[in-house]
Amino acid sequence: MNNRATTVDAAAAGTWRLGDLTVNRVGLGAMRLTGSAAFDEGTPSERGRSIRVLRRAVELGVDHIDTASFYFSRLRSANELIATALSPYPDHLVVATKVGPGRDASGTWYAATPDQLRGQVEENLRQLGRDHLDLVYLRRMREESVAEHFGALAELREAGLIRQLGISNATAAHLAEAQAIAPVVAVQNRFDVDGRPHDDLLGLCAEQGIAFVPYFAIAGAGREQGAAAAGPQSERLLAVARAHDASPAQVRLAWTLQQGPHVLAIPGTGDPDHLEQNIAAGALRLTAREMRALGAPDR
Repeated sequence: MNNRATTVDAAAAGTWRLGDLTVNRVGLGAMRLTGSAAFDEGTPSERGRSIRVLRRAVELGVDHIDTASFYFSRLRSANELIATALSPYPDHLVVATKVGPGRDASGTWYAATPDQLRGQVEENLRQLGRDHLDLVYLRRMREESVAEHFGALAELREAGLIRQLGISNATAAHLAEAQAIAPVVAVQNRFDVDGRPHDDLLGLCAEQGIAFVPYFAIAGAGREQGAAAAGPQSERLLAVARAHDASPAQVRLAWTLQQGPHVLAIPGTGDPDHLEQNIAAGALRLTAREMRALGAPDR
């Protein structure tokens, strides 16, 4: 699977509903569009190639793109690339973004106060050229409670600036706290073959019909450094990859998707070949024995 171009459509893995929005379960994470690694690390990607990746993704059925205004490097802004490549946006395309963390023009990070969240939402609207945001995650930073921040986003939803809400980097207690304020359609947490700190949320989201959206699913603890540079692979994972003529990254994505029909994949890449490989992983089916060999979450 990893040595030839794919004609597999992103719909091969099935669909899921984010409130009133339906998306294919294989989407695209936009962070990698800004360079060869996260934010200002590494060599910036070639602009034209990133635009081709975005347009090719939509051609292959990707209708869920995950981004943020803080996804920028010295020369690239993910939101600007998305707007350039895809505006006017297809009616079916869902663009999800995150607020909470922020970066100033120098790249210095800050944690937004509840009062600053409207400015972050409006920044995403301006950069993307939208009059509303389809899905906004509150990306929790160090807050013990998400109530005040999530309440501010709920008010923006009532005002029509946001269509659906989600939370990220959250626990089951944070989910319950947010749900007492407004509906939550998605939880975005780290979750991968190597490290699964939120097994309880995986099952809880399934029970409640909430999308579970893992980040860093390809690279795991090494962070998402691309389909070809995910760090050392276990022999068990390599054995499964050989059995399917697939790459380790494809096996990681297939494993992720097989955690449940409510699990969405948002692998990030700035490489057209890796994009096609990632989408092809949506058609890869691992056996029960292979899933057990790679390790299944305890639920």
